[in-house]
Amino acid sequence: MRTLFHHPMSPYCRNVRLVLGEKRLPFDTVIEPVWEKRPEFLALNPAGEVPVLCEDNGLVVPDSRVICEYLEEAYSGTPLLGRTLAERVEVRRLVAWFGGHFARDVTDRFITERVFKRLSGQGNPDGSILREGYNAMKPRLKYINGLAENRNWLAGSFLSLADFSAAAHLSCLDFIGDIDWSRVPALRDWYARMKSRPCFRPLLSDRVSGITPPGHYANLDF
Repeated sequence: MRTLFHHPMSPYCRNVRLVLGEKRLPFDTVIEPVWEKRPEFLALNPAGEVPVLCEDNGLVVPDSRVICEYLEEAYSGTPLLGRTLAERVEVRRLVAWFGGHFARDVTDRFITERVFKRLSGQGNPDGSILREGYNAMKPRLKYINGLAENRNWLAGSFLSLADFSAAAHLSCLDFIGDIDWSRVPALRDWYARMKSRPCFRPLLSDRVSGITPPGHYANLDF
């Protein structure tokens, strides 16, 4: 059985879990506390980061973007990168934006301060970093809301890796209650559609010690 080394509150790991589920590829999971720097895990990925996917044939694939494109190339089914060059460019642009710009300015700040500091015993959240995250989040959610208003899916008329990347980041922020969905109604409707997909169900049952998600987190219709 293929195995995914992950952490349930990592958006990059959630992204891979969603794509594996959408492609109906069975997999086992191992929760990896990366702050412990286990030698066995570092042997799989010297960068010491999750996710890492280990295939039955011994192939080790690190990094969420690398894993998702690998899955797209290795396994047939509905294409999640798009069919035309223009579609693929737009999907990759958005995946890079969520995994880079949005993650750096928003998700990483909240998840590091509210979750990983607690789990790794590094103390309390830094209020100044959280304020920076809130200030950065507002215009970025407005941008994503605009995509959801004007497109059937975020990259266009088709479900793509961009939707799963976005859903992974937003689900982490939703878990810790940091999204005001009333300000982004189109995005909320899009997210409700994503939550209703079978591949999303395992994420809705995720729980982290000491953190209680808001009541709507696991509700398919909010």
